[in-house]
Amino acid sequence: MNKYRAIEGGGSLQGVVEVPGDKSISHRALILGSIAEGVTTISGFLNSEDPISTANCLRNLGVKIQNIIEGETFEVIGRGLEGYEEPKEILDCGNSGTTMRLIMGLLAGQKDKNFILNGDNSLIERPMGRVCKPLRMMGGKLFGREGGNKAPISISGTNLKGCVIGTPVASAQVKSAILLAGLTATGPTSVIEPASSRDHTERMLNAFGADIKIRGELGRNVVINPGRSLKGQKILIPGDISSASFWMIAASIIPNSNITIKNVGLNPTRVGILKVMDMMGCNYKIDGKSTIAGEMIGNIHVKTANELKPFTIRGDILPKLIDEIPILSVAACFCEGISHINDASELRVKETDRLKVMARQLKKFGATIEEKHDGLVINGNSKFIGADVDSETDHRVAMSLAIAALLAKGSSKIFRYEASNVSYPRFWNDLESLL
Repeated sequence: MNKYRAIEGGGSLQGVVEVPGDKSISHRALILGSIAEGVTTISGFLNSEDPISTANCLRNLGVKIQNIIEGETFEVIGRGLEGYEEPKEILDCGNSGTTMRLIMGLLAGQKDKNFILNGDNSLIERPMGRVCKPLRMMGGKLFGREGGNKAPISISGTNLKGCVIGTPVASAQVKSAILLAGLTATGPTSVIEPASSRDHTERMLNAFGADIKIRGELGRNVVINPGRSLKGQKILIPGDISSASFWMIAASIIPNSNITIKNVGLNPTRVGILKVMDMMGCNYKIDGKSTIAGEMIGNIHVKTANELKPFTIRGDILPKLIDEIPILSVAACFCEGISHINDASELRVKETDRLKVMARQLKKFGATIEEKHDGLVINGNSKFIGADVDSETDHRVAMSLAIAALLAKGSSKIFRYEASNVSYPRFWNDLESLL
């Protein structure tokens, strides 16, 4: 392991940046386009490893995906709700949990067709029973290691029945898999979550013409009624707020910084990061707001703030910022007191155990962190010293450590830095442009 990126501490960040398209929406645009009738045109697509895994799986299911403008615009030729071909090979989901979980929902109702899904060494250890179990409740035939909890996952497509399903965790991936399966079920399917998770799937299903309803003020009960075909759409994917969060936090904690991030998605189920920044007393504003295909976007301007306050994260806000916890753990190191991250045990089954990895790596810089079973306790007012750190193959860890290294005295080395390609292929180029 000798490949690393060297970062010299100090300096400030200045300038304008436009982050890649939203990863969650990129996956869903491909998937819904593939089961729609007609052509779906996708602009602003995140051309990185995880969405590409989804595209490759769909191609193996007989879907035509045409790259009109290299890396920018795709055309997806839809095959209808039950038009997938039985693949001749195993569907490789790479490192993408979103790919595997959502496609499980798609394939469960593809009658009389058989499929096998697999992934890399990380993905095959991630929990899939949370999707297998509700799909089996609908009559799905899914099998895998450890009783269907681990990949490889084998699926025999069959007739599904609609039912009411309560999910034990608020997970957009689990909810989406159930809703996609519900499109071909024999009756309505209702998903009830303990807290509302990201709603990109619901918004996009509505835009494609599905019969979907949100019940209750909190949006925790989603009902999909089968029977309607989906129609191809033109989709513009906004910038990913999870990617923007690295610059938002960096500008807040690195002295004399001033950054503008353009065209960022501001979906209400994704803006938990802004609420935490409000707790901290960050100096930011949003302008240029507009709505495109049901998704809100805007420009975020962030300047360095002095004497940032510590924060506590718990409960229903977690699903709105689960991917931002790694960079928020860096921010906590530079607040004026002790910050608490609670109810975040879901982070232990991401690309890595992010609680353990962030604690382990930030301690190398000199951070004082206590790891708990479901979170972290982080002391502020840190004085970081340059260190050799490791992403441990996690894209969000790699980028969080880059920001941390800028606040360290001296030089740092980030090993396996290229993990950032999973969600933000040009991260290091954008970092250089802002320095």
